[in-house]
Amino acid sequence: MRAIKFLLLLLITLLLVLPVLAVVASWANWNETSLGILREMAATVLPEYVLSTLGLLLMVGVGAVAVGVPAAVLVTVFDFSGRRSFEWLMLLPLAMPAYVTAYAYTDFLQFAGPFQTWLRATFGLEGRVFPEVRSLWGAAWVFSFSLYPYVYLLARTALTERAPQLMEAARLLGASLPRRLREVALPLARPAIAAGTALALMEVLADFGVVSYFGVQTFTAGIYKAWLSMDNRIAAAQLATGLLAFVVVVLWIEQRAQKRMRFAGSATSRASSNEARPILLTGSRLALAWVLCTLPVLMGFLLPVAFMLRPLAADWSVLPWDRFLVWTWNSIRLGGITAVLAVAVALLLAASVRRAPGILTRAAVQIASLGYAVPGAVIVVGLLLPVGWLQATWPEARVGYFVTATVLGLLWAYLVRFSSVALQSVQSGYARLPMSLDESARMLGAGPLRMLTGVHWPLLRRAGLAAALLVFVDVMKELPATIVLRPFNSDTLAVVAYQLARDERLGEAALPSLALVAVGLLPVIFLSRTLRKKS
Repeated sequence: MRAIKFLLLLLITLLLVLPVLAVVASWANWNETSLGILREMAATVLPEYVLSTLGLLLMVGVGAVAVGVPAAVLVTVFDFSGRRSFEWLMLLPLAMPAYVTAYAYTDFLQFAGPFQTWLRATFGLEGRVFPEVRSLWGAAWVFSFSLYPYVYLLARTALTERAPQLMEAARLLGASLPRRLREVALPLARPAIAAGTALALMEVLADFGVVSYFGVQTFTAGIYKAWLSMDNRIAAAQLATGLLAFVVVVLWIEQRAQKRMRFAGSATSRASSNEARPILLTGSRLALAWVLCTLPVLMGFLLPVAFMLRPLAADWSVLPWDRFLVWTWNSIRLGGITAVLAVAVALLLAASVRRAPGILTRAAVQIASLGYAVPGAVIVVGLLLPVGWLQATWPEARVGYFVTATVLGLLWAYLVRFSSVALQSVQSGYARLPMSLDESARMLGAGPLRMLTGVHWPLLRRAGLAAALLVFVDVMKELPATIVLRPFNSDTLAVVAYQLARDERLGEAALPSLALVAVGLLPVIFLSRTLRKKS
């Protein structure tokens, strides 16, 4: 029985890690065609891919830190009117997919948009009066205001417990406010800032919608070009290993920062029962705090929503309401099925580690949880490589049909990408359950299945529902895998929003885009309520 359980764990791990293994193994399948494509790309566009990717990562990293860190310091170290509201308002850009923000700013700021039209009419100007938003700097702007909550959230968490006490201690020792911020608050939050920045950069590497719509030549765009335009999966997979190299470096930075955060947390545990009060801001400092806290929410959420509502308010009759219901149903169906499967997989993996915490079990679960760090483009290429090989070797199996013409391939890609999201939530729930519960259940004769369904699940229901919600929203917003693997006539809200925006039908793209924003608000509300309870 134990061998069967281990084989089941091994099979689940293999299914979740197979796309990454296939991409790496593509280098063992050299052929003249793929080699010629890579040589041609290396001589022409590959240097641009590298420079554009590095430049975008650098600008987004600086932008996310510049926006998220001041906001985190303000709501934790200082006290001012509206601080409690800004604590959760800062999270609103998490509900806004980056590609939706890109569509909104393009519609408003482009040459024929209302902003430049108003400038030309008001001041008698001619031609372009605002830089082209669909550019590298425009993508960096969109990503910075869409992803800064990662930096803000982790930095705020790191500062919440000890920053007021340590700042008060430094004040009593005669340190000025700038010195306290520079030498106390920021060093305390440095590991969290690094971890949050790394998470934001992994989202940039995984993005397809913004870079494709803005025409930024990153590695993701190069993978799709080698695959779809040049019709060579091997070259696309080998190019995807370059993107994986970026991901590995960023993931290493994130894990190292997480270790430093744990060390800092244990080293700075509460030592005083009298909690120091945050510094009260008044006058010009209060006005500056309001500006610094309002600007990220305005740029990352309120203005994009207003830009998308403008075409809706102008003419409701042109909106495809009948097809909108079909797109919504497809998105909800895929999100719901994936959420249930992801929670089931997470429960099996987490229960296996709890029941038999050996080296092999832990290694299998850690490998299975790496999928979220892998971009969707890499997962799609890695998934279709073994399927294509199996289809060529065994044509009558019709494996290619089931993967590409049904939802099975799409669900597989979703599970590879988002099972780790559910696993983290379920494992955090398991960490709160004492092992004495398992021992008592075994003494009463409960088997593994009975223990999971009758003992663990009732206590893990809240964590499981949170995991399902996060996976559901991630699937609703996911674009790269969906746009390639979706069956015929199964468009989702994300795919339709991208296609309409690409065809310059931004008014029609507003409806599915705003629907994605509304769905994205669900985990933001859940997260803000959780933070309020902790505070």
